[in-house]
Amino acid sequence: MLNKEKKLEAFERALDVMDRLRAECPWNHAQTNDTLRPMTLEEVYELSDAVLKKDDAALEKELGDVFLHVIFYAKIAEEEGRYDIADIMNKLCEKMIYRHPHVFSTTKVADAEEVSTNWEMLKAREKGGNKRILSGIPDSMPPVLKAFSMQDKARGVGFDWEEKEQVWDKVKEEQGECEAELKAMDSATSAQEKEAAFDRAEEELGDYLFAVVNAARLYGINPDTALNRACDKFRRRFTYLEEHTIREGRDLHDMTLAEMDAIWDEGKAKGL
Repeated sequence: MLNKEKKLEAFERALDVMDRLRAECPWNHAQTNDTLRPMTLEEVYELSDAVLKKDDAALEKELGDVFLHVIFYAKIAEEEGRYDIADIMNKLCEKMIYRHPHVFSTTKVADAEEVSTNWEMLKAREKGGNKRILSGIPDSMPPVLKAFSMQDKARGVGFDWEEKEQVWDKVKEEQGECEAELKAMDSATSAQEKEAAFDRAEEELGDYLFAVVNAARLYGINPDTALNRACDKFRRRFTYLEEHTIREGRDLHDMTLAEMDAIWDEGKAKGL
């Protein structure tokens, strides 16, 4: 590992590279915050993939790509005279020092949960900070993560179940309401009835999923990670089914569900 001097040299080199790219590369010079945004989202998801796969080589690369975007936004702001990378870093340091009084001051904490609770309270008090507990959660955040984050922030101010097992009554309640509305949607006859039933069913399904996410949070499971694992598992098993049929010269469209289930179970038995 490099010492601090070498790390600072690498940081300075990255800034110099960005300066040249903005000055000498037509594509880089043409970029704006708006054009960078979708690419930034893609890079963050690629970083997330690397974390989930525990791939150090990919993680090192993707961290670099995300860092590139950070200094890219900072360079654009600097050119427009709004702020620069030093302002970003200094504000970050000030925020971290303020929100960690147990490290930089005399506050005592018992555990990580108390640190998290203090973090939310300090965040709410910050000058120019979020005016409401949930106001800092981005509208564009993926829904599962948004639900998880909302619930966790509400927990930070004491709005939570007294015992985690209590959440299951809520999950079952929402499941029942969701099933009832889905059945009502199926039995609706007129176009107007179907539209109204669809809206109610969609709302109840959202409530049910929100309750399931809450249950995951209470048991210390990240629902986004869990759902990603389920998706990966489905991909492996369905790909096994698809490749098995191709080897046999068959078409999935011509197979019965029972035939597909048999091959699916075969892949499952192999640990896929």
